[in-house]
Amino acid sequence: MATIEKAPASDASAQLIATLATVAPGTQLRDGLERILRGRTGGLFVLGYNKEVEALCSGGFALDIEFSATRLRELAKMDGAIILGAGAETIHRAAVHLMPDPTINSDETGTRHRTAERVAKQTGFTVISVSQSMNIIALYIAGRRYVLEDSSAILSRANQALATLERYALRLDEVSSTLSDLEIEDLVSVRDVAVVAQRLEMVRRIAREIDGYVVELGSDGRLLSLQLVELIGGVDTDRELIVRDYLPTGRRTKTAEKALSDLDSLSDVELLDLTLVAKALGHPGSSDDLDITISPRGFRLLARVPRLPNSIVDRLIEHFGGLQRLLAANIEDLQIVEGVGEARARTIREGLSRLSEASILERYV
Repeated sequence: MATIEKAPASDASAQLIATLATVAPGTQLRDGLERILRGRTGGLFVLGYNKEVEALCSGGFALDIEFSATRLRELAKMDGAIILGAGAETIHRAAVHLMPDPTINSDETGTRHRTAERVAKQTGFTVISVSQSMNIIALYIAGRRYVLEDSSAILSRANQALATLERYALRLDEVSSTLSDLEIEDLVSVRDVAVVAQRLEMVRRIAREIDGYVVELGSDGRLLSLQLVELIGGVDTDRELIVRDYLPTGRRTKTAEKALSDLDSLSDVELLDLTLVAKALGHPGSSDDLDITISPRGFRLLARVPRLPNSIVDRLIEHFGGLQRLLAANIEDLQIVEGVGEARARTIREGLSRLSEASILERYV
């Protein structure tokens, strides 16, 4: 499998994802490349055509015909490169000799691979090299080389990652439930919040890795994609809610968007440090500060009340200022908030009461 690393630029990462989707199993391009592999003829393919690419081409044939796997296989029997559209929807030229700038640095030794790397660096387009001798498909993207592997090898790694995700998701459910109980009893500490934020971020990162496998597997990854959706449903929402619930207030405090960005920017090693997680959430970053008691605003619990619009949630939080005052409010108190009629106030009151009762039963029975 092509390892999906953190690219230095988001454009390079997006180009990689788009290319992996274009060459995934089940696509016409992947079918054509595998036909070439089986025929052991090799080939060089540029995914993109503009004046810069045209300037690198010498000889060959101008075709501008619709792409098909069989056409690609037959054209690859000739010497020279094949120029495709960026989405492999068109075959523009075939049997061309590519002449990139020879001063561009290349770590490759073979003529075909060296040309592929230089053309990719010079034009910015993805270049695919099918090796006749090594029997591999290599992608050259933004100065990097990625080798595609067989679906069975990718599936094996994906299933291992999925098993890991299941364990982390189970642990996330446990710490989230504990936090909800503590919120109702007003006993939350910075440590409790940091643990949940940490687990949410871990699950999100494992899911991101699996999502890369799904993209590369193409049609072979449908079941994996369904399992992934089932396991991580609501993780992004929960991540945003916990930040909104516990972000410190004040003129100099960070925004929720900045806190989410800071969490995302933590390295995998830094994510293991709860003090750094707490700091990303806007709280003081020392071990002693982890035991400071803090109170939630109530976004997480109100999100569990059915059929409650976000606009009403925002008004409730603004009016009552915190979860404890919300829990203590009766139906008449709730109706004071704009947009909350008697029926909705009763729904909110009953929903919060059920959550409180369930928490007490779970914690003490």
